[in-house]
Amino acid sequence: MPSKPSAIVIGSGFGGLALAIRLQSAGIETTVIEARDRAGGRAYHWEREGYIFDAGPTVITDPSCLEELWSLSESAMDKDVTLRAVDPFYRLVWNDGTQFDYSNDDSRLEAEIRKLDPRDVDGYRRFLDYSRAVYEEGYVKLGAVPFLNFRSMLKAAPALARYKAWRSVYATVASFVRSEKLRQILSFHTLLVGGNPMETSGIYALIHNLEKTGGVWCAVGGTNALIDGLVTLFGRLGGKLLLNEKVETITYEGRYVTGVITQSGMQLASDQVASNGDIVNTYGMITHSPEAIRKFKSLKSKRFSPSLFVVHFGLDGTFPDIAHHSILFSDRYGPLLEDIYKKGRLPEDPSIYLHNPGASDATVAPPGKSAFYALAPVPHLGVAPIDWSKEGERYRKIVIERIRALLIPDIEDRIEVCFHYTPRDFESDLGAHLGSAFSLEPTLTQSAWFRAHNRDDHFENLFFVGAGTHPGAGIPGVVGSAKATAGLMI
Repeated sequence: MPSKPSAIVIGSGFGGLALAIRLQSAGIETTVIEARDRAGGRAYHWEREGYIFDAGPTVITDPSCLEELWSLSESAMDKDVTLRAVDPFYRLVWNDGTQFDYSNDDSRLEAEIRKLDPRDVDGYRRFLDYSRAVYEEGYVKLGAVPFLNFRSMLKAAPALARYKAWRSVYATVASFVRSEKLRQILSFHTLLVGGNPMETSGIYALIHNLEKTGGVWCAVGGTNALIDGLVTLFGRLGGKLLLNEKVETITYEGRYVTGVITQSGMQLASDQVASNGDIVNTYGMITHSPEAIRKFKSLKSKRFSPSLFVVHFGLDGTFPDIAHHSILFSDRYGPLLEDIYKKGRLPEDPSIYLHNPGASDATVAPPGKSAFYALAPVPHLGVAPIDWSKEGERYRKIVIERIRALLIPDIEDRIEVCFHYTPRDFESDLGAHLGSAFSLEPTLTQSAWFRAHNRDDHFENLFFVGAGTHPGAGIPGVVGSAKATAGLMI
């Protein structure tokens, strides 16, 4: 009796787990190999003094793409994970005291817009029509389609041209609304997937409709609880997860990869290999292959998204008046982005994403306490080779001071736990090239066919999943890439 087909997935981030679940559901014996002590990749977490700190993605959108993974085995996501709606989606805060609640309630949202500029209500409605249209074209039709040849890109070109995809998200938004603050509100989303709003294609305006259609959610217990749910589902299907095993080499013969060798010396053979790891470092694992060396050099020459500086802190007290998701804007928008993306300057006035899960879920901190994290985009190591062992403590104080000035006046007196995560940690812990937090920058010329392909062009059974492949970063993006890659592997 012939043996079942087999697959190895390197890395257990959202993309890797979603791919593994799809393969295992289709009868392919799948092994996920993870270098760290727990699954999650960028969605890792720490538990310290009773606090639970998520490391990575905390904004969950389009839960249907996750529910689909359970439905493959006629199961239901709520068997393993509890999602809770977040309202407002975000609270936007500026230094002049302006606050804007960005919600899914049209009347509330339009009332907030009127406070900024009454003339922009009609413009916002027209922007929403645009967002719906590019959502249909860019996400529904193309989000899980692998672009393996240029011909497939040409088929998508008319739609991209119709919606003026060459314009940036910011320029697109600016064509609809006048208020500078509203322009920032409607364009900042690309930063959550590593894109510069001043350069990332206007097609990414689809994120606004993605949120309106599917809502913004959190997992009870933190995003790590969603990772645990995916691991539970994978195990129930018969999949195998190996932890604390770092893949060092991908073996091959001719045009086929044959398996992997880990740092501990474990050798595993497989019919197919898929990497959810960093795309540059993955090609570095294929030694003595001229094709892999060429791809390695080609990828290194591309533009990579910035890194992040993240401060995790546990506070005495609860803060129900601070939204689950807040954006604290700098007085500079375009110039700040220029510093981060092009000039390699570390901003002294960072814009900050502040995560307060206690606004929706009390389980992530001890009673009467709050677990926060504050995230500031910073240049990656290729444009700003900063010594973060020295700079980290100083920059942490800058981030905390921003929060003190805008939201929590006595924050220093309340801190019980505090630690930070730097671009150097992204590089060492996650193997992220240049410490990039989102892999390739999502420019128009690094999207779809121009991005790393879901199947390698030379090795016929080597595949990729995650932020570096189409459609890109963010939970819906990497789960979509898993669907595209699984279609090729199955």
